[in-house]
Amino acid sequence: MRVDFLRDVLRDREFLAYVVARQSSWLAYSLESTAVFWQIYSIRHHAFDLGLVGLILFVPQLALALPAGVLADRYDRRRICAGVAATEFAMLCVFVWLALSGSRSLWSYFTAIVVIGTVHAIGTPAERSLLANIVRPHHFVRAAALSSTIGQLITIGGPALAGLLLAIAAPWAFASAAIFYAVASFGFLFLRERASTSDNLPLWNAAVEGIRFIMQRQIILGAISLDLFAVLFGGATALLPIYASQILHVGAAGFGILRAAPAVGAAVVAAYIARRAITSRAGALLFGCVAGFGVFTIVFGLSRNFWLSFAALALTGGFDMVSVVIRNALVQLGTPDGMRGRVSAVENVFIGASNELGAFESGAVAALIGAEGSVVLGGIATLLVIVLWAFVFPALPRFDRLVKAPSRG
Repeated sequence: MRVDFLRDVLRDREFLAYVVARQSSWLAYSLESTAVFWQIYSIRHHAFDLGLVGLILFVPQLALALPAGVLADRYDRRRICAGVAATEFAMLCVFVWLALSGSRSLWSYFTAIVVIGTVHAIGTPAERSLLANIVRPHHFVRAAALSSTIGQLITIGGPALAGLLLAIAAPWAFASAAIFYAVASFGFLFLRERASTSDNLPLWNAAVEGIRFIMQRQIILGAISLDLFAVLFGGATALLPIYASQILHVGAAGFGILRAAPAVGAAVVAAYIARRAITSRAGALLFGCVAGFGVFTIVFGLSRNFWLSFAALALTGGFDMVSVVIRNALVQLGTPDGMRGRVSAVENVFIGASNELGAFESGAVAALIGAEGSVVLGGIATLLVIVLWAFVFPALPRFDRLVKAPSRG
């Protein structure tokens, strides 16, 4: 089965085009986010400024999620993704100009970040809905894990590379991200165009169908809401500039390595799942991995040793990858294609936008009680959420199989 799977997907030119486009975008985002957080923190060295970046990215995700989902279901998803990557390229060129000019105006940077947050909100539902149209349903979990493995391996190098480029000069980091967004924009256009659906519903009625669909399926609702609060409270990544410069004293290069650490753990786990798919006890595994995420978030918060901090972050990335694969399979395989964009949009509010809101929460709490207190408190809150969710969604920890075996004959 493993040989058949690899043979099938590696012969699929469309899947390969998807991987190139997706991973180029992933690498570009990795470079971009690392450079943006470092650049913003370097202007005033205020923890709250890091939180503001998260808030600025969150607001468009929340405001545009439902219309973006309808857009992904009614229009060509590949063109949406290509347009988003092209806009990201333009905004990175703005960052290059700001850095070269020596600008220390936070509002100039924040204006560009607003545009980035807006196009992310528009493009994410379309991008998350692409893979389910490309591979067969019984190959989806492994294909998603294989794509994630490649992506995480690339992302390992992204923050480390960004750290090295930042140590030379910030414009180099922003320019590198811009180049990879250009590659992604062209790559998405090599995917086959597929007929869009039209349910003839008014925009608002069509948009709320995604919410209604999720609310009626308690397993999906429980899985994505559990991830929401884990990501919301476990936002240690947003505070890495503080840890690198003031706690661990490792500078820009060390900051890049720490940013890469979660991807190291995620890549190892994703590679394992690509070879050995999750076949049973998915719910219990989800709860166990979210608990591991919370525990090692606490370890990172308390650590004063660089390599222990790196290991803790790598383990949080590994545990998080399992929950990502489980949640993604539940949502994408349990949703009709004509609804995937809208359901992915709601999922993005729960998960994708919670990364940004979690960054704001971490920055705001760090401004009050310090970075270490913020991270440790977040890990403890994640563990408390797990206990609560076991009572609110009792069917979720007992959930067993993600996909049914394909029929023979």
